[in-house]
Amino acid sequence: MSDHANRTHRDASKPPNPPIGFGRPGPGRFFGPKVRPQNGLATIKRLWGYLGRQRSGMLIATLLTLLGSAIALIGPYLMGKAVDDYIIPKDYAGLGWLCLGMLGFYLLGSLVSWGQSYVMAGVSGRTVRELRQDVFKAFQLLPLKFFDSRPHGEWMSRATNDVENVSNSLNQSVIQLLSSVITLAGSLVMMLRLNLVLTCVSLVCIPLMLLATKKIAQLSRGYFKGQQQELGALNGFIEEMVSGQKTVKAFRREAVAIEQFQAINKRLNRVGIKAQIVSGTVGPVINFVNNVSFALIAAIGGWMAFHDWTTIGVIVSFLNYSKQFNRPINELANQYNMVQSAIAGAERVFEILDMDTEFTEEQEARVNKEVTGKVEFRAVSFGYTREKPILQQVSFTAKPGDKIALVGPTGAGKTTIVNLLTRFYDIDSGTIAIDGINLNLWEKNNLRSKLGIVLQDAYVFSGTIRENIRYGRLEATDEEVVAAAKLANADGFITRLPQGYDTILTAEGSNLSHGQRQLLTIARTILADPAILILDEATSSIDTRTEMHVQEAMKTLMKGRTSFVIAHRLNTIRDADLILVLNAGQIVEQGTHRQLLQAKGFYYQLYTSQFERADTASGIT
Repeated sequence: MSDHANRTHRDASKPPNPPIGFGRPGPGRFFGPKVRPQNGLATIKRLWGYLGRQRSGMLIATLLTLLGSAIALIGPYLMGKAVDDYIIPKDYAGLGWLCLGMLGFYLLGSLVSWGQSYVMAGVSGRTVRELRQDVFKAFQLLPLKFFDSRPHGEWMSRATNDVENVSNSLNQSVIQLLSSVITLAGSLVMMLRLNLVLTCVSLVCIPLMLLATKKIAQLSRGYFKGQQQELGALNGFIEEMVSGQKTVKAFRREAVAIEQFQAINKRLNRVGIKAQIVSGTVGPVINFVNNVSFALIAAIGGWMAFHDWTTIGVIVSFLNYSKQFNRPINELANQYNMVQSAIAGAERVFEILDMDTEFTEEQEARVNKEVTGKVEFRAVSFGYTREKPILQQVSFTAKPGDKIALVGPTGAGKTTIVNLLTRFYDIDSGTIAIDGINLNLWEKNNLRSKLGIVLQDAYVFSGTIRENIRYGRLEATDEEVVAAAKLANADGFITRLPQGYDTILTAEGSNLSHGQRQLLTIARTILADPAILILDEATSSIDTRTEMHVQEAMKTLMKGRTSFVIAHRLNTIRDADLILVLNAGQIVEQGTHRQLLQAKGFYYQLYTSQFERADTASGIT
């Protein structure tokens, strides 16, 4: 189906988008009050599930970590041996050989550490690639109402900034976590083996360290999530201001935009500073506790050595093992900011993955068949919010091949009828049927493959003109693409371009005029060969001469197909088989152009007032 995902609604009955631009509400009103993560442990487990898919890489990294930790544990033991067996006895030859052995161990440890980093870079890269892929897939499967009712920049921030935070954390923190667990266990075993009393002394301060870390974690995690939310709001504002630069400049609101950005930026700065200050206290607190523990071990160990209850070498080894025992906690403190930011970002990413997709209710028994084009609305009522109904008891029938025109003032519900027919939204009550089958029983992808939409706001993608037209039917040949372009009267301007059909379009097709982009979308829809057409004043941005050719092409295209035309210029729908006149969400009149003019009702007033305005604008009295 053509262009449906990029619809910018012109109808006032569109879903309630958040305010944008000038006077935009602050991020607090977008997201509500900042809250702490509901379950950080569940988020970590879920991330670990992604890591679990890289079993071979994780196995190799684990083995390298075991080897590296074993090498690190040998060092302090050899230091103690050096003191007791070589330094005190003054065996300098033996000390030299021992030092060479230690040098070899440390060199091997460095190589193992490099291997760990190399393997984990691949593991984390592939893990984040899958996470990013799942996020993009979720975006594609979410219903259109999701994008209509949320600021795009904030969700883009989740797919970029938050995923990047997770990537950095996996790349730098996971291997440290593995190493820390092994080092903690190994150091404890060696400490117990050397001296039970000193081991108990070193463990006295651990509960205090863990308690302090837990309290700081609870406080700072909420700030980090708030920081990610404010960053999303900032990105959303930037995206909207860049997209609306022409409007900003036309109304001379540069200063206002700068002021609004400054306000959001200050909020981000405040919450970011709080997050960094709170989390930054972890390192100093842990270092203080470690130093207290180290001093106690040195004092008690010295007293024990003075009474010959242990040796100087044992104390040297024990002090080094004590450092190794506390080092993993220090490393966690050093990585704390990144870990907290990654957990907050991962939660926001998983919020997207956990949202109900557009196809949640789809079942295997859904209808999947060809469409002849009969469309029935039976007492259909709908509102984007329950408090504000848009359509009320709308009923009509379109026979296969009929041209149905939807007319009415802004906010009457014209676009809403299209949204319901395409199942971008589901009705509140009543029934919509295609070929006599309830719309809810149709498989959505099959249904939409039979629909072709040409919107007033033409949207093209980055890529060649040929690729943009082929978007309507990916398996189409080059000859079919050219034929569709000719039918839409686009071939003329395309062939005049230096690269013709291979011309690269910039973002949103800014190197083409709006009318040229519209011709491309028409060609795209022609190529899709749909059974039901939806045209939203598709020729409104095309010059009069070109419009004549396009109207002829559309007449050919609409033959044998049911067509719905949202008409703003009433002179373009005189040949419609049925005109539905909407006002305030109800069909107030229906009939042919001639019948409605003869009735001299609401349609007659719209028609005559439109031509009176045209005559006045032309200077005709």
